[in-house]
Amino acid sequence: MYSNETFNRWRRHPWHGLHTYRDKTQEDVVQVYIEMTPDDVVKYELDKASGFLMVDRPQRTTSSPPALYGFIPRTYCAEEVAKRCPHAEIADGDPLDICVYSERHITRADIVLNARVVGGIQMIDGGEADDKIVAVLAGDNIWGGVKDLSDLPEIKVERLQHYFSTYKLVPGQENDIKVDFVYGREEALKVIAASKVDYNNHFGHLHTEARAKE
Repeated sequence: MYSNETFNRWRRHPWHGLHTYRDKTQEDVVQVYIEMTPDDVVKYELDKASGFLMVDRPQRTTSSPPALYGFIPRTYCAEEVAKRCPHAEIADGDPLDICVYSERHITRADIVLNARVVGGIQMIDGGEADDKIVAVLAGDNIWGGVKDLSDLPEIKVERLQHYFSTYKLVPGQENDIKVDFVYGREEALKVIAASKVDYNNHFGHLHTEARAKE
């Protein structure tokens, strides 16, 4: 039986109210808030102020993400994340994006799941670092044993690169997106650690203030 101490009376903000890790002893397993599924040809994104999932824009093309797509709570891409990208001076100023492969077809967004980090794609969008971490659903019957990006079929990463290089494409306009560099588990964990530092530097005061009011 649950008591008042074992559940939240109100829904937590997906970015600030959830934790990066469900179990702090597993640094490669992160919590993920899912914004989009492979069925979506509308770009959904978290409204940062309210914490609700909102329509960002209908996709101009029929492109849809080849994996579940969302972000890691309590991360932020700013100065420290930009330092890990030699060709960008700044980062995009958003939570750290993550793509999660699942053998079973998950058809809804606005959910939270646990994912094992296996690598990432160093995306540069308009000169800004906009890394995409790549992960597999924790405990997945097909992909659950994958430990590093090199364990995935190459086509999985190629499809992600293609999606992110074309999802903002407008006919007749230049597309200033680069997704040429991919990295494995160890670098991905360093990018996550950098995004945690950026989050604490920019938003750590929110949690200090909340604790002070308790």
